[in-house]
Amino acid sequence: MLQQTTVTAVIPYYERFVSRFPTVETLAAAPLDTVLSAWAGLGYYARARNLHACARAVAASGGFPRDLAGLQALPGIGAYTAAAIGAIAFGIPAVPVDGNVERVVARLFAIGQPMPAAKPALRLAAAQLGDDLAARARPSDFAQALFDLGASVCTPAAPGCAVCPWIASCEARRRGIQASLPRKAAKKTRPVRFGVHFWLTDDRGTVLLRTRASKGLLGGMTELPGTAWRDTPWTVAEALADAPAKADWRGAGQVRHVFTHFELVIDVLAAHVPVIAGEGFAHPVDALEEAALPSLMWKCVRMAAGQR
Repeated sequence: MLQQTTVTAVIPYYERFVSRFPTVETLAAAPLDTVLSAWAGLGYYARARNLHACARAVAASGGFPRDLAGLQALPGIGAYTAAAIGAIAFGIPAVPVDGNVERVVARLFAIGQPMPAAKPALRLAAAQLGDDLAARARPSDFAQALFDLGASVCTPAAPGCAVCPWIASCEARRRGIQASLPRKAAKKTRPVRFGVHFWLTDDRGTVLLRTRASKGLLGGMTELPGTAWRDTPWTVAEALADAPAKADWRGAGQVRHVFTHFELVIDVLAAHVPVIAGEGFAHPVDALEEAALPSLMWKCVRMAAGQR
């Protein structure tokens, strides 16, 4: 959960998640839709799918692998996560490199290459820290100390060099460039994409929903039916060609949502029919919290619900 999401945002989700799935076996036995529903709102839903697949793999094998190669072979676990699990849970001498550790290492060794191109050099430098006797003797403590050093002392804007235990060894401090590291490449303009989604209700108090393809952005999540997302706005006539039913469609408003690599603008159209029929499935409007709706779709629901 802490990949791509802050601790503050994660805490309530984590507490609910582990209460609902207290063991790896419980998580492995749960349907994917149930897991996605519990994850809804955190974003980056491939993480939830990988977590579920990982739990099944671990349960099937009778437990976690106890080496980095075995950990990294599990679904959704890359080099960083494998090193973090290995060091913290199993005492394997490894240095997990997250954003905080990258910042510490960039300053300690004065690595001035802009991110993300600097990542390989930062990983190599972090591995040198892992050769330290303390790191090898107490890998769990060392890994968590590095995390905390970056989070609380070697902070992005105003590093607390005066209280840093590595002040004498820090090359960036010696040069007076610590606040400028790690350097970031110039940000690219985020492209804008456009789509239309449909809020269709009926006399039974249900709304038409569908499940997205299992792979890709928001894979496996539940959504309102809609058009593809493209680089140019949709005309009403174009959008209605993809409408889930012939009805008196009305504009309910516009939603903006920012993904990592693009901004999405969604026009929401609303209509009401006696009975929903067609592709997808009808779901009670008053039980939408049980559906695995991502935050984008909740924005569309809130936009349309009062105007259906």
